[in-house]
Amino acid sequence: MKTDLWQGLRAEARERLTQRDYAQQTFAERLATSGVLAGELLAADRTAADIARAWIPGVEFFARKIFPQRHRGYFGEFARAGEGVLGEIGFWPRQWATATMFANSAKGFHIHPPHIPPGEEPAAWFQKLFGDPQADPKRRPYDREQWDAMFFIHGNVEMLLIDERVGMERRVMRFTIEGDDQRGAHNAAVVIPAGVAHALRVEGSRDLIMVYGTSTCFEPKFEGRIAAEVENAALPADWESYLRG
Repeated sequence: MKTDLWQGLRAEARERLTQRDYAQQTFAERLATSGVLAGELLAADRTAADIARAWIPGVEFFARKIFPQRHRGYFGEFARAGEGVLGEIGFWPRQWATATMFANSAKGFHIHPPHIPPGEEPAAWFQKLFGDPQADPKRRPYDREQWDAMFFIHGNVEMLLIDERVGMERRVMRFTIEGDDQRGAHNAAVVIPAGVAHALRVEGSRDLIMVYGTSTCFEPKFEGRIAAEVENAALPADWESYLRG
């Protein structure tokens, strides 16, 4: 006879009771749901079938090595023009910026519009650029759409990416990157294509400082928002009432 473990709870509590699913998930399943650490992404074999099916085309990850300077601080290099991952895909930012996010805050989702050449059907265009493994990444129209390259010099961040490009499978990638002030296996940079929605949430009690480069200079028309209400902190009800007079 099976015993009801929760028979000692009131009915109202039992109706609302849930339990966490501790079933073992694959790396690809965690990437799309509960999330993974940056070091796991850096070590992942992207040619493996399950990981290739989970990875958003055009998203890039590369490791950053942080060098401690005794009694002074630390030094972290990002990339060199024409070298490494950014050199391989032919992307070098035209504009650089920094942003600070306070602890317990979040941003996004942000999204930038992909450029579709005249006469091209969007789904077919994306297949030309991303569907063929042999496609030359340097053909991507970086100068006509905004791609982001981000890294973090202080604090930790949880990021979520969602592919919203027409004709592309709607994939989700969720991961945590650690800042330079926490030197280790999870210091990384991420490249985000146009058409991929992205959100950031500060992890932990420290403020987050990020550095990001964009393939185009700032254009307000390239700044889209989806489910971004988290950025609009509401005023207390009595303040709103007073403001309305």
